[in-house]
Amino acid sequence: MTDLYTKHPSQIVMYTTDYCPDCHRAKAFFEASKIEYLRVGLEGDEEAVEFVMKVNNGLRSVPTIVFPDGSILVEPSWKKLQEKTSAA
Repeated sequence: MTDLYTKHPSQIVMYTTDYCPDCHRAKAFFEASKIEYLRVGLEGDEEAVEFVMKVNNGLRSVPTIVFPDGSILVEPSWKKLQEKTSAA
């Protein structure tokens, strides 16, 4: 995927870390809802870290979820994910 570190990816991209409980919840939401997404781990991926910090005003907040329409959710609740994906 060539549009990985952009605000307009061709599919949902979730930037995560292995130790983040909010990331695990978002992953569970996408899997339970059968919604395809691409997971990008920040561990060992400096470009991913830089992108996340750029879109979060210098913060390394995860999960940062970028949608093809250009919208971004950061640390969203299950309800926020439901609202966003049902509107799509």
